[in-house]
Amino acid sequence: MTFMQTKNRPLRSLLAVAVFAVAGTAGAQQTQLNPQAKRISDEAIHADLESYEATQGRIQALNDGGRPIRDYHLSKAQCWLDVSFHEYTRNDRSAFPQEALTESEKLIVDMENGVSPIPTDTALVNDAKYLRADLWQRLKVIHGTPGFACASQKVACGEVELVHAGNEFNQQQWRHSKPYIQIAEDLVNEAETAARLCGVDPAGPAVAPLAAGPLIANVLFEFDRDGYKDIRTYSLESVDRALATISNEKRELAGVTLVGHADRMQGNGFDYNQALSERRAKTVRELLIGRGVAADKIRYEYRGDTQQVQQCDGVKPRAALLECLLPNRRVEVRFELAQ
Repeated sequence: MTFMQTKNRPLRSLLAVAVFAVAGTAGAQQTQLNPQAKRISDEAIHADLESYEATQGRIQALNDGGRPIRDYHLSKAQCWLDVSFHEYTRNDRSAFPQEALTESEKLIVDMENGVSPIPTDTALVNDAKYLRADLWQRLKVIHGTPGFACASQKVACGEVELVHAGNEFNQQQWRHSKPYIQIAEDLVNEAETAARLCGVDPAGPAVAPLAAGPLIANVLFEFDRDGYKDIRTYSLESVDRALATISNEKRELAGVTLVGHADRMQGNGFDYNQALSERRAKTVRELLIGRGVAADKIRYEYRGDTQQVQQCDGVKPRAALLECLLPNRRVEVRFELAQ
């Protein structure tokens, strides 16, 4: 839900505030929220809400002026604003609400001033932890595809949510960052789908070639386990969604690559983790065969603990560490689609 959807004021009132805000900023990002210590009065909170309304009004004005909602930079400005407001309302006492709001306003100023090109880098505001390198890499790949035009909104918000998750990790570790990681992962999957289908008319034949990127799912395992019953049930949903997508899009499955992994817990040694990751890959192979994938289309490999996507440095106690390391106990499933 966007900030605009959380407010009941008429849009014309927001735009009136926005006109004042644009005139006052004179092309520079200057919006400042009240320091946390001063957010104890109705007046201070009202002033901050007016700042959020003004920023939302500027985004709306850019949209009204012809910049589409799907535009990467407009979407990113909106998503920065949304996460800033979300954390403000949760009484986040860190610099995150202010710094996220500033990132939104930087983009707004560039768009208002017709800057081109506008940078696409994503700041780790408030020294947010860099989490899930695999998701960052998948988003980076989409930037370079023809389908980016269709996926840009999801890409922009996926990047912001990864920063949001990293901020939560720094403040309250994995338990609080996990929901935002899941949001980001969903956005990555949706972005890849949007990029792949870019230029396809759902009511008729394809009017442009479908992008060749694979569908990716991750099957997650409990610590030191490799059997079917040891799989986190919800992670199987990503496999089933991928298979349903292939069927719904009437695509031909060229092959499936499974890559088994283990977390970095070294109690049993490197060789043990190599074997553990292989057993996990074999388990997922049988799972796919059971779901109708031809055995001769499936190949697997295993990497042990050599490719960690989540570091979890400093996480304690042990139970929290094991839960944080869950994304490393995975089998990556890459569904390759025929051209």
